[in-house]
Amino acid sequence: MEHKEIFNDLVIVMDTLRAECPWDKKQTIQTLSNLTVEEVYELTEAIALEDWDNLKEELGDVLLHILFYAKIASEKGKFTLSDMMSTQIEKLKRRHPHIYGELKVADEAEVKRNWEQIKLSEGKKSVLGGVPKSLTAVIKAYRMQDKAAQVGFEWEKSEDVWMKVQEEMDELHEVMEDPKAPQDRKIEEFGDVMFSLINYARFNNIDPEQALQKVNNKFKSRFEYIEEKATQPLAEMSLEAMDALWNEAKMLEKQ
Repeated sequence: MEHKEIFNDLVIVMDTLRAECPWDKKQTIQTLSNLTVEEVYELTEAIALEDWDNLKEELGDVLLHILFYAKIASEKGKFTLSDMMSTQIEKLKRRHPHIYGELKVADEAEVKRNWEQIKLSEGKKSVLGGVPKSLTAVIKAYRMQDKAAQVGFEWEKSEDVWMKVQEEMDELHEVMEDPKAPQDRKIEEFGDVMFSLINYARFNNIDPEQALQKVNNKFKSRFEYIEEKATQPLAEMSLEAMDALWNEAKMLEKQ
């Protein structure tokens, strides 16, 4: 079956559910909002794990939410699904003049710089204006740094970024060792370290959110191994015994 036919079938299913299902009938863009966020997080987890079967399912869930919002908008006379897709097509073509126009670009970096300039020409007041306030702090820091880099606010070498990380770590250590330092100052210095580490990751083409997600998954897997293999309640185990099981889990990952 062609993509267009399958997509039309999914749209029909959405229309049917909206018309006949008691739960779907009651939903608004407000009630769907948190559910959409949950679906997107489930999608990012599938991406981090490279779980392709789950990725297929989660992409479908996100697509269904997009159709749901478009359906509600259509009911309210705001816009239709076709309006939404047409607007996106027009925007993509406008922001890719190197594909749909005469502009010549040398590489990916030039594409990104040109993208930001086009957004500003469209009426954006700030390069950072397109970064949503509701993003997680890690992703927001990454996106702000990346956008600033597109207009030249960028380090020259990876070593320079790392020196900034070390500088911030020294300042954090100094304030943490000072018994008179206020808590607000400690929080600020800790934030500076995190921000500089995110910048170092970004400069070296590492997505810090995905990197942390992978570590979270690794920690979860190893700790659950400890829970599974423990011969007594964890609260009664010694740290040495738990650490031994932790190392077993690490060895199993390498097999």
